[in-house]
Amino acid sequence: MRAVDLIQKKRDGHALSKEEIDWLLEGYVDGSVPDYQMAALAMAIYFKGMDTREISDLTMAMVASGDQVDLSTIPSIKVDKHSTGGVGDKVTLILAPLVASFGVSVAKMSGRGLGHTGGTLDKLESIKGFQVEIPEADFIQQVQEIGVSVIGQSDQLVKADKLLYALRDVTATVDIIPLIASSVMSKKIAAGADAILLDVTVGQGAFMKTIEEARELATTMVNLGKAVGRETVAVVTDMSQPLGRAIGNRLELLEAIEILRGQGRSDITNFVSELGQMLLALAGVEKSLEEVRSHLENGLALAKFEEMVVAQGGDLEDLYRPVQVQEVYEVKAPVSGYITELPALYYGLFAMKLGAGRAVKTDPLDFETGLVFEKKVGDRVEVGQVLARIYANSEIPKVMLEEFLENVKIGKEEVEIQEIIEIVR
Repeated sequence: MRAVDLIQKKRDGHALSKEEIDWLLEGYVDGSVPDYQMAALAMAIYFKGMDTREISDLTMAMVASGDQVDLSTIPSIKVDKHSTGGVGDKVTLILAPLVASFGVSVAKMSGRGLGHTGGTLDKLESIKGFQVEIPEADFIQQVQEIGVSVIGQSDQLVKADKLLYALRDVTATVDIIPLIASSVMSKKIAAGADAILLDVTVGQGAFMKTIEEARELATTMVNLGKAVGRETVAVVTDMSQPLGRAIGNRLELLEAIEILRGQGRSDITNFVSELGQMLLALAGVEKSLEEVRSHLENGLALAKFEEMVVAQGGDLEDLYRPVQVQEVYEVKAPVSGYITELPALYYGLFAMKLGAGRAVKTDPLDFETGLVFEKKVGDRVEVGQVLARIYANSEIPKVMLEEFLENVKIGKEEVEIQEIIEIVR
């Protein structure tokens, strides 16, 4: 085979065979298919798409490109959760210990943040001493002993995806369903969980901008999971505004602790509780929403989170430390009314400019900086009330502060937000 012939075949809208996909992926990993040819193929896929069989073959070729985690020594059903990304998404920090507090094993490999999407690993690393890179044997032992661990993906896991994701990021081929679905599901399948809950975000702060796109991605991934024997369910969730109150690594960690104490906003508390109920059901544990929420109120979920932090080297005293920044700016409402819009993408990029996110993978992070909203879409606000606080380690230009306020839309009519838009099974 020749890569150029396969690029042309896809460019002209034809389906690639399993053998052709396997050959391309093997060649890309061993270096015989260079970056520039894989970039051309990714762009051809971007414009011509892939059918269901091709996406399945691409996914399994990625799985085969590296090691696979064997979780069979962990008793009972192992569950995993994945989000397609968004702004202020600290769900894993709450959901993993919440589910584990019911005796269900959560063995999760997470990623780092890039651009306006925050990474779970970065939030955990804002805890002094917390280790996200631990040997696979220790990861499995920890899940056996305490029921939960969240770590980074091994360099040997799904090698092709690591290479292809970095290439897609710099060639404008990230937001296409065949490549997103195969990237996500190859990692989930290789990571070894028995049951997977997928959070497919949609809206201004997500890769999927329309319900139709999100539904198609969710359906594709659910079908990929089921095809290899993984119990898989997806939820399509709103990402038109930031999730929860905080954006930024330590700020999101502190909000997660607030929710784990049963003291968070009712909207995000209910959202996480619903996801928890679904994940427990995938493991064969049927609980009411009230029973799930009770573990956020009685301290059981928080205790499990603390157990995970200690097991992975984290400092419990540092866990509860407030942010340490040079400047805190208060943004106040210019008029009275109801919050109607908080554009997630804008505020995600704003936090990135403060140092809370990365423009490229090599950018250092400032764990302390970010934003906390005192009011969200649907909330009533009075003139002069604090809408948000900005935590910064450098002076923010007046024009940025003015633009921040301009993006908070206040109207006369109350707006309702529905976090979970639909469920795909």
